[in-house]
Amino acid sequence: MDTIKVAPLKPTIPFDLLDQIDVRVGTIEAVADIPASDKLVKLTVNFGDHQRTILVGLKQERANPDEIKGKQALFVINLEPRKMMGEVSEGMLFNIGYTDGLTPVLAMPEFPVPNGTRAG
Repeated sequence: MDTIKVAPLKPTIPFDLLDQIDVRVGTIEAVADIPASDKLVKLTVNFGDHQRTILVGLKQERANPDEIKGKQALFVINLEPRKMMGEVSEGMLFNIGYTDGLTPVLAMPEFPVPNGTRAG
């Protein structure tokens, strides 16, 4: 296992601020290349009652970004849509390690749960 220099804690926030972030489980149904980008791929994610397109920078992090197809993961789904490389991203993959310079891993449920299940 890699070791890191643990980052200092961020400032304390009110508990109700955390409640404003909508983190949900979704199943990654498709992983599509964005040819114009050297980082981004387009995920199609099933959240139970709807699907979303979420762009993530996996090309330089994984030899085969398609390996996450079919996996459940955590996503932040109440961010404003963001246009990147001519595509619109409707959320953010919640991964572990990227900010600390590690090869990121998916934040995933311990065992399968219904798509759309909320974290918290």
